[in-house]
Amino acid sequence: MENAPKFRILVVDDDSAIRQLLATKLKLSGFSTTSCGSGEEALKILSKEPFDAIISDLNMPGISGLELLAEAHRKYPRTAFLMATGVGDVSVGVSAMKLGAVDYILKPFQMEAVIASLRRALDMKRMEAELEEYRLRLEEMVEHRTKQLKAAMRRIEFTYDETLEALAAALDLRDNETAGHSRRVTLYALEIAQRLNFSPDELKTLERGAYMHDIGKIGIPDSILLKPDKLTPEETAVMQTHVRIGYELMNRVAFLASAAQIVLTHQECYDGSGYPRGLMREEIPLGARIFAVADTLDAMMSDRPYRRGRSYDVARAEIQRESGRQFDPQVVAAFLDIPEETWMEIRSEATHESSERKKKVDEDVSLKKLTRMEKGAS
Repeated sequence: MENAPKFRILVVDDDSAIRQLLATKLKLSGFSTTSCGSGEEALKILSKEPFDAIISDLNMPGISGLELLAEAHRKYPRTAFLMATGVGDVSVGVSAMKLGAVDYILKPFQMEAVIASLRRALDMKRMEAELEEYRLRLEEMVEHRTKQLKAAMRRIEFTYDETLEALAAALDLRDNETAGHSRRVTLYALEIAQRLNFSPDELKTLERGAYMHDIGKIGIPDSILLKPDKLTPEETAVMQTHVRIGYELMNRVAFLASAAQIVLTHQECYDGSGYPRGLMREEIPLGARIFAVADTLDAMMSDRPYRRGRSYDVARAEIQRESGRQFDPQVVAAFLDIPEETWMEIRSEATHESSERKKKVDEDVSLKKLTRMEKGAS
């Protein structure tokens, strides 16, 4: 028994002879033992040093075995508890196991059975501890992997959004009269949406839809897209196809499917006079109804080849006048609640970003030309 682990056992019994008997036999079986005569004394000992198992009598003056079990199980759940009972108290012993005891042992003791029961109890607690440790390690691993996955998803989403923003900026640069338009109209739309209590996910969908609202213009010939004069009815029909082209492009990408609905419906009007489907009122996604106001605000305040940009007051009056016809009254009300200073700050911010981006593009183009010239000279 020299190689047996020195498990520490606390023996609790108000009968000193029984305490002595158990302590002696346990020591001979390779256990380290401490004994005491009451539940009160046992709790004091437990508060000062740890034990692997407790063997306690059921009936003791003061704190009973069941009361000691309840307190020990609450404070020291990894300590095995064995209840010692008389033959007539077997049902109580079973009840003790339901309360947390690992086993019960009968008086008068058969010491071989006591040792066997104690070893089973210790093995059970060891396995419980190993399982708990494994569970904690597994939870830590899952938590770590979840954090890694969330971080990776955020990086992917950020890359997606950067790509969309760059593509929208490229479209703006293709059409000089709307340079910076996508950034401005996106910020305008988000400002209104926040007043209408959009959730973070709804704001993200609106942002992507607003950025990419004109992606379908990729399929419109330059002769129509850049024409400075008024379009003919045939050319207008071609121009209007950009909403469906944009929708088809975006709807193929799973994470852009919701935003694609805004692209498809951003030219619909509240009274049903828009295109491509002539939707009315709540048939139009709320994001598209918000975008319509933001788009008009930017269009009226921006310069065009055929006119100078209008003032904010003129644009505001036009939007208010079209409430219930072109625009959703609820969205117009939210727009009207936002002070002019906010719109001017957003416009200034977006214009600065657009200017910086165009400067970088020009620098990249110049660098590529210079590189080609140097290669040609060599």
